[in-house]
Amino acid sequence: LGKIVDRIDSDGDSFVTTEELKTWIKRVQKRYIYDNVAKVWKDYDRDKDDKISWEEYKQATYGYYLGNPTEFQDTSDHHTFKKMLPRDERRFKAADLDGDQTATREEFTAFLHPEEFEHMKEIVVLETLEDIDKNGDGFVDQDEYIADMFSHEENGPEPDWVLSEREQFNEFRDLNKDGKLDKEEIRHWILPQDYDHAQAEARHLVYESDKDKDEKLTKEEILENWNMFVGSQATNYGEDLTKNHDEL
Repeated sequence: LGKIVDRIDSDGDSFVTTEELKTWIKRVQKRYIYDNVAKVWKDYDRDKDDKISWEEYKQATYGYYLGNPTEFQDTSDHHTFKKMLPRDERRFKAADLDGDQTATREEFTAFLHPEEFEHMKEIVVLETLEDIDKNGDGFVDQDEYIADMFSHEENGPEPDWVLSEREQFNEFRDLNKDGKLDKEEIRHWILPQDYDHAQAEARHLVYESDKDKDEKLTKEEILENWNMFVGSQATNYGEDLTKNHDEL
């Protein structure tokens, strides 16, 4: 952890500021995503041309289903595959910026991690809407919103947190107060413009570890509160503590 702290302190002044932590957390998030893509890349790039075509992806993911459709005829898997294949194709097309039916590493990263890319935000909103909108009316009503987090038992009382989520829905999610969420309101909920996860995490870590309240952290302050850092994105939830220096 001490070695990681030295890396976070980019100007080498022996203090870690909120800004340095935020920059580091963003870097860790990005590295995690690209590592994840690198891990699965060879499973899909069957012809080893360093690109993944829609056909390659489809065969690797759905090949068995497509080749043996009768096996899936009456199973719930059949519905899942039937739904997921066109959805994946739509997402692949959105990620494929030059429209050549083939994904570069960057395009494939956008396909697998759409929430990280500006041009994929529409797809993220649309998929969220489709997942939660059980009656298919193109909106998310309050019951659908709650059902996404909590499954009702017959006539049982709702826990307090569910009641407060209902209030959240009415007060903060349903902006035009028509009792349901449209695409714009869903976007506002899941991709808030004014909320930066890395900034929030960095502030929280500084606030919790800053003993002398000078709004920056020494290595000692961080090591004293090591468990907070091990449970945070700053160390990829502890995983980075086992990595080599150059892997960071």
